[in-house]
Amino acid sequence: MVSDTSVKADPSTSGFLTSFDRLIRPIEDVANLMAALAIFLLMVLGCSQIVLRTVFNSPIAGYIDLVELSMAGMAFLGAAYCQRLGSHIRMEILITYLKGRWIWVFEIIGTVLAMGIIGVLIWYGWDHFLRSFQLGDTTIDAEYPVWPSKLLVPIAFLLWFLRLGIQLLGSIRLFKNPELEPIGIASIQDAATTAKEEIQETFGETIDVVSSEVTSDPISDSIDKNGSSKDKGAAS
Repeated sequence: MVSDTSVKADPSTSGFLTSFDRLIRPIEDVANLMAALAIFLLMVLGCSQIVLRTVFNSPIAGYIDLVELSMAGMAFLGAAYCQRLGSHIRMEILITYLKGRWIWVFEIIGTVLAMGIIGVLIWYGWDHFLRSFQLGDTTIDAEYPVWPSKLLVPIAFLLWFLRLGIQLLGSIRLFKNPELEPIGIASIQDAATTAKEEIQETFGETIDVVSSEVTSDPISDSIDKNGSSKDKGAAS
C-alpha cells in the first residue's frame, strides 16, 4: 500500500523538487475537480434524459454523443492526482519485502517505465488531436466537434508525466540517502498501517494496530450497552 507523503515534507525545504511539487499540486487539484465535475454533470444529464424521455417524450438531442465526449475528462484528468496520492493499483508482492535502497531501485525502474508509456501516449494523443482539429472531426449523430475531448488526453497525460517526473527525482534522492524525508513521492506502507489511516479518515477513530483495540468506537459502545441491558432484563 502507498500513501501521499509530499504533504508531509518540511515546508522550509528548498530546492527544485519542492518548488516543482508545490507548483504542480494546484494544477492537479483543479484537473481532478474538473473530472469530478464532469461526472456530476453526466449524472445530471442522465437523470434529465430519463425524465424528459419518459415523462415528456422529448429526449435530449445528442445525448449519446455528449456521454462519449465526456469520457476522456472523467477517465484521465484525475490520473495525476491519483498518482500523487498513490491511489493507482500497484503490485507489491515483492517490493514490500525490500528495505533501504533496494526499494527505491525498483521504484525508479517502475517510474521510468511508466514515464516511457505515458510519453508514447502523449505523442500519439497529440497527433490524434491535431488530425481531428484539422479535419473538423465531429460525432456521428449531433455532429459535435470531437477535438476538445481529444485535446484533454495529451494534456492529462502531460500532467501525469510531470508528476511521475517528480516522483522519479524523489526516488533518486532517497536512493542516494534513504534517511531523508520523502518529498513528492508516495511512501510504501503495510496493510495494517493503511487500514489504520483509512479508519481514522473515515470514522475519526484511532486504532492500535498491535492490540486491535479501538479507542473510540460509538457503535461498539452502543452494542455493548444494549447487550448488557438485555442481559440484565433476561436475568431479572
